[in-house]
Amino acid sequence: MTNNIFRNQYFGLSYVLPAGWIEKYKGPPPSDTGRYVLAQIQPGETYKEPIRGTILITAQDMFFTPLPAANALELINYTKDNLQDDYKVELPPTELKIGGQSFRFFAYGAPVAQLHWYIVATQIRCHAVEIVLTSRDTKLLENLILDMNKMTLPAEANPTGGLGGGISPVCIKDYATDEHMIARTDPVSTEHRFNPVPVRIIIDKEGKIKHIHFLSAFPDQEKAITGALRQWKFKPYLQNGHPVEVETGVMFGHALHPTNTAARESATE
Repeated sequence: MTNNIFRNQYFGLSYVLPAGWIEKYKGPPPSDTGRYVLAQIQPGETYKEPIRGTILITAQDMFFTPLPAANALELINYTKDNLQDDYKVELPPTELKIGGQSFRFFAYGAPVAQLHWYIVATQIRCHAVEIVLTSRDTKLLENLILDMNKMTLPAEANPTGGLGGGISPVCIKDYATDEHMIARTDPVSTEHRFNPVPVRIIIDKEGKIKHIHFLSAFPDQEKAITGALRQWKFKPYLQNGHPVEVETGVMFGHALHPTNTAARESATE
């Protein structure tokens, strides 16, 4: 956050905060399931309006989500279909253009608490990027949505797309298989742990791993897994006959929750 502008270089996202709004708290580290809190925004001391709200910007890594959803559109549908009884759908999921790019929009409320949630979501680099607006005042929420048209986003942003490419690596889920690999070494650790270790990797045009990002891991696990990954070698991935970089996810250990195939099918309806 600089000069009241939220920027995220990884997602190619830039958002000018509404007048009088600030980022007061930093988000926690990512979860084992790949949920990131990118920004928590709220009115500051200079904000003079009587009714307030909050803006939460999150990203869900779709390589590791335990939810039955493959993209941002399915994630919004799943959220709508699984609201608790205290919440009511106010506006069903629909397409919305923000900053010239396509988002999925959905609104629900809690009648007892007199609170409303407006959610817009799109997909960038195989992450479902969600902006969650909360307030008692629906007019405020509508204005916040309109104000987001100042946002700048990468051209790939789309609720069912957002698979990288161009200046970013191509995102391919479950790419680290024998079909694509030349050499693979398993990590060796002296510690016996039972936590899942989700890791994102970027593979360069020659098939070597150029970047490793741990979502959640103990230091000894990071050391062992990094040592193993540095020895991995992939076949170059070709797109239109030319080698390109690939970004994928690898889960060491076991995922927290298995994906429910039937639930996923209902999320796409």
